[in-house]
Amino acid sequence: MSEVAFARSGDVHIAYRVVGDGPVDLVYVQGAYTHVDVEWELPAYRRYCERLAEFTRLILFDKRGMGMSDRVPGTTPLEERMDDIRAVMDAVGSESAAIMGESEGGPLAMLFAAAHPERTRGLILQGAEVRELKDEEWPFGEATAEEHAEYLASIASRWGMGLSIKYVAPSLALDPALPAYQTWFAKLQRNAATPSTWEGFSRMAFDIDVREVVPTIHVPALIIHTVGDQVCNVGNARWLAQHLDGARYVELPGEDHVPWFDPEPTLGEIREFLTGSREPQEPDRVLATVLFTDIVGSTELATRMGDRRWRDLLESHHAAVREELVRYRGREVDTAGDGFLAVFDGPARAIRAARAIVDAVQRLGLHIRAGVHTGEIEELPGGDIRGIAVHIGARVAAAGGPDEVLVSSSVRDLVAGSGFAFVDRGMHALKGVEEERRLYAVTA
Repeated sequence: MSEVAFARSGDVHIAYRVVGDGPVDLVYVQGAYTHVDVEWELPAYRRYCERLAEFTRLILFDKRGMGMSDRVPGTTPLEERMDDIRAVMDAVGSESAAIMGESEGGPLAMLFAAAHPERTRGLILQGAEVRELKDEEWPFGEATAEEHAEYLASIASRWGMGLSIKYVAPSLALDPALPAYQTWFAKLQRNAATPSTWEGFSRMAFDIDVREVVPTIHVPALIIHTVGDQVCNVGNARWLAQHLDGARYVELPGEDHVPWFDPEPTLGEIREFLTGSREPQEPDRVLATVLFTDIVGSTELATRMGDRRWRDLLESHHAAVREELVRYRGREVDTAGDGFLAVFDGPARAIRAARAIVDAVQRLGLHIRAGVHTGEIEELPGGDIRGIAVHIGARVAAAGGPDEVLVSSSVRDLVAGSGFAFVDRGMHALKGVEEERRLYAVTA
């Protein structure tokens, strides 16, 4: 993944980031508000982008006036924002790219494809809107004029609360991590734009209608939409399927507006559209470092505290762990009960994350054990991992004591020179592993 860079579009600087180096350039034109750094902190979004980057060179950017791009006065018409896409493509040396428009980004992607077919190798519309205004002529809109006026009047009092996550991804409604998602979404809102900036942008977006643009699009197109989309009515996609010549239409079950939390169906369609084949079933084998954490005495604590207090404490624990995983570039793989499984691309970062997690949860009155192991894993579709390295990592963690970070000998050998100090805990017979393993406790 590249660092954030800036492309010059007229007098405005547009923030962008490139992920991967696949054979197909893919420009991701997102909806609503964006921030190329804050969005990357959400594991589900990051995994979705990383999966796209397995077969593309993914190009992310912040719209002018939002995120890390320059703030601009007033509203910005689509044609100027279209110039911003060209500027970013020029900056990264992309002569032709697939353009993927999501939600409000759909109209911009459609306009770009119609105006610049020579630079558009394909158009992907995911949860894309055609027109936001809902009336007798267009019953698929998001709001009537009166409803939108009420929304505009309430922006200042609601901005930065993150409540929209329930509409963007209804599948998270019963997820124990919902408070963490809402906290992240609130942070995204605050960093993407001010209330007044968003009000101006929302007014502009509400006036867009691309129905007359659609018949002028003459590039290969893929339309993907969930049948119960809570933000953008599926009628938008069905209309597009009827009027966008030659487009392939895929209607998926579910209500989520974005595919980040259940990405496989969408990723499969995009990959086939861009490469001609779906993702191979064979998992990728890579060297990685796994970290397991587990709360010591969780059953006794839960019994003593009662369900409600324990649930609240567990939510605080999860938030603290996730904060440290983001800080040390760990990827959350699974959360089972009171334990975490995360994967890192380097053992030193995993150790630092484990120690930081120990300190963070101590402030909540909790004590954890953590185990770190480096070995070959298999990366499965959807972000899951498996392999003997995962099994060993779990057993290493189980051998630890309160507030202890245990590592395998492979980890100790790989972090030589990193400044860590270890105490030899001797040879251990790990359940399910044939050979005994020497374990070490991190002391400094």
